[in-house]
Amino acid sequence: MNLQKEKSNSTISHKLHGLDHLRTLAIAFVFIYHYGHIFDSPKWVTGIGKFGWTGVDLFFVLSGYLIASQLFEKIAHTNSFSIRAFFIKRFFRIIPAYLFIVAIYFLIPFVRERSTHAPLWKYLTFTQNFGLDLPTQGAFSHAWSLCVEEQFYFLFPFILTALLFFKIFRKSFWLILLLFISGFIIRFYVYQHFIQPNIEEDNIWIDWHKLIYYPTYCRLDGLLAGISIAALFQFRPVLKEKISRYGNLLFAASLVVLSFAYYICEDEQSFIASVYGFPLVSIGYACMVTSAISPTSFLYKFNSRVTATIATLSYAIYLVHKITVHISQGELSQLGVAKNSNMMLLICILVSVAAAYLMNRLIERPFLRIRNKILSKK
Repeated sequence: MNLQKEKSNSTISHKLHGLDHLRTLAIAFVFIYHYGHIFDSPKWVTGIGKFGWTGVDLFFVLSGYLIASQLFEKIAHTNSFSIRAFFIKRFFRIIPAYLFIVAIYFLIPFVRERSTHAPLWKYLTFTQNFGLDLPTQGAFSHAWSLCVEEQFYFLFPFILTALLFFKIFRKSFWLILLLFISGFIIRFYVYQHFIQPNIEEDNIWIDWHKLIYYPTYCRLDGLLAGISIAALFQFRPVLKEKISRYGNLLFAASLVVLSFAYYICEDEQSFIASVYGFPLVSIGYACMVTSAISPTSFLYKFNSRVTATIATLSYAIYLVHKITVHISQGELSQLGVAKNSNMMLLICILVSVAAAYLMNRLIERPFLRIRNKILSKK
C-alpha cells in the first residue's frame, strides 16, 4: 500500500501525526486478521481480529486522501499538474519493493503461505484482484488491494486531466457521487444474480470474494471517501475550518459508524453487508481520517515515535508479513514453540517488523533517493 507521505513543500508536507496513528492501526488490523484467519493462533486473536479486514479500507481512505491532496494543491495553485512527476513518484515508491516480493514468491516456493498463486502476468499487470480464486491462488492473495490502488493511481491523473481540459473540474463532485452510487448498484446486481441463487452452497464464499470483495469496481468506496476529504479541505476552506473545530467529535462519530458497520457485517456475505457494508466502513474511516487531520483532535496533537516508525514500515510490513509468519511458525514450531501460543504471535510480529525494516533500508530508501534525483533534474 502507498502509506508514506511524499516530501514536498505542500500544505500537507508537515508532519501529520494523526495519519501515522491511523497507518499503524490499519497495518495492525490487517496483520491480526490474517494471523487469526490463515495461521494457527491464540483463540483471542480470531475474536479481536474479526473486523480486521477493514484495515484495508482504512488504507484506501488514507491513500485517496494523500494522493488527491498532492494533486489538488497543485491544481489549486497552477490549474495543472505533472503526470510525469506523478508516475515517477508512484513507480519508485511502490514498484521496487513489490517486485522484490513477487520474485520471492515465484522463485522460493517454501516461503509461500499457500501452495499456489495467481499467474505471474496478473501480478505484473496489477490485475490479480479480478477472478481471484482463493483455494487455487491463495499465496500472496493480499496483493489484491495493491491492484485496486494501482488501477486507481493509473486512472486518476488522466481523469483529472480530462476534467481540467474540458473546464469541468469544479463539477467533479458529481462524478465522485456517481461512482459512489454505482458501487451500490453493481454490488446489488452481482449479489442478486450471482450470489443469492447459490447462497446455500458450501463454497459460496469463494464466489463472494471473487465477485464482490476483490474487484475494483466494488471497492472504490474508500478511495472516493479519501478524495472527497482532500477536495473539501483544499477547495472549501470555510467548510474546512468549521469541520476542523470538531476533531474529537469526528473521532467519536467514526467509532459510532464503525460499530454499526461491525454489527451489519457480522455475516460478511449477507446481502446487507455486501451492498452497504463497504461504504459504511469507508464513511466511518473517513470521519476518522478527517479527525486525524483536524488540529483540534487528540490524534493530530499526539506525537509518537512508535507509530511514526510503524507507519514508515507499514507498506513493507503489508508486503512481507505472510511470508515471515509462515516461515517463523514453521521453523520455531520445530524448536518447541507452539504455533497457537502468544509467544509465537509476539515473535512473528517482531520478525515481520524486522524484515520490513530491512526492506525499507535496502530497497525502499535507495529507490526513493533515485526518485528524488530524477525529479530534481527536471
